[in-house]
Amino acid sequence: MHQPGHDQSGHSIRCEWGPTGAAAVAAEVAVVVDVLSFTTTLSVAIEQGIEVFPFRWNDARAAEHALRHGATLALGRFEALARRDARPVSLSPASLATVQGVERLVLPSPNGSSIAFGLAETGAEVVGASLRNADAVADWLAPQILGGATCAVIPAGERWPDGSLRPAAEDLWGAGAVIAGLVDRGVVGLSPEARLAEESFRAVRPDVAAELAACASGVELVTGGFADDVAVAGQLDASKVVPVLRGESFVGA
Repeated sequence: MHQPGHDQSGHSIRCEWGPTGAAAVAAEVAVVVDVLSFTTTLSVAIEQGIEVFPFRWNDARAAEHALRHGATLALGRFEALARRDARPVSLSPASLATVQGVERLVLPSPNGSSIAFGLAETGAEVVGASLRNADAVADWLAPQILGGATCAVIPAGERWPDGSLRPAAEDLWGAGAVIAGLVDRGVVGLSPEARLAEESFRAVRPDVAAELAACASGVELVTGGFADDVAVAGQLDASKVVPVLRGESFVGA
């Protein structure tokens, strides 16, 4: 039971952080945003015509899930790096841009998957958005919202070592990019939380790729040798795909 106001039910466009926030503000349509890198990787995979099965756990259960669906299991970034000569499919969005022969992909993402499936269990239609496809998602959603549907935009955030939620600038910007696209198409009824995300994105939009590389999550990836992933994630509106969760997998709308 949430305290009054925390469901943002007085507003058509809602925005809150992580799995707990998603449960609080659940709406008829919902957007999951995990810029570095679940939803960015998702957008690249959908562009390649790959059906994506997000999975909550990155352990032996993920391999079993891939086997059950006749899918390829995406490796973790560092595991893939150790097998560089084998060119394995990994969670790295840059690695997926040139992948061939993969039709189905299991993408372990404890945070993004939990949010997506948690929202789907409420009956929401769930889509995945990043900076790469924010405008395409807004364009797809706007007619539904203008027709009366409510919308929850969920920045996933990251985790501190103790497991607590770390609000991440890149996910606030990704959420704000979707919301800004809705506003530009005439959508009204934003909660203050949604307005905060929108204005945050508009503030960095002129140089969003550089801001992404300079934020904490971006620096972490660049330092770890994954500058290409940050560059892909910073390609604002480069993609026209709208990944929609259908059952256990994301497919293009």
